[in-house]
Amino acid sequence: MKPLTTMGSDDELIQACRAGDTEAFRWLYRRHQGRVRATLYQLCADAALDDLVQEVFLRAWKGLPRFRQSAQFSTWLYRIVWNVASDCRRQQARMRAQRQQLPQLVSTAHDPASLTHLHYQDLVQRGLQHLSPEHRDVLVLHDLEQLPQAQVAQILGIPVGTVKSRLHHGRAQLRQFLQREGISL
Repeated sequence: MKPLTTMGSDDELIQACRAGDTEAFRWLYRRHQGRVRATLYQLCADAALDDLVQEVFLRAWKGLPRFRQSAQFSTWLYRIVWNVASDCRRQQARMRAQRQQLPQLVSTAHDPASLTHLHYQDLVQRGLQHLSPEHRDVLVLHDLEQLPQAQVAQILGIPVGTVKSRLHHGRAQLRQFLQREGISL
């Protein structure tokens, strides 16, 4: 198996995909699936994560003929991730409304350091879930995925000023949540 760096650029792989090379798409998948999975986890928690990742790449495969190479592949792919996450959240909201319950998933570990790390991860995840989808989307893409504000704006289809505003307000709300949970910042 060749290292990902020797497989060519995303643009070259996309051209090969358009020519019918399914192996080229496997390389795109291998190159981007980790970040797609991490972003989906932050946006949707772990609800059917494998299915969501598969849905993103299925939509990407089907959409490659319409992909305009004037945009970066990663930006286009993040837009698909955001759409899949939005669909998932809408479906989750409908299911919650039908059942009138909020399930809690609990992780356990044996190492005290791992427990502390899991505790903080859980707090951040719960804090993100308390934010509006608009604030959560911007925080996840910018702060956790470390995308530039301009790219976040492009992915979400909003002005950069709106990204900045949502970052400011989302961070403030997350900070307040963490402080209510006893975390000093």
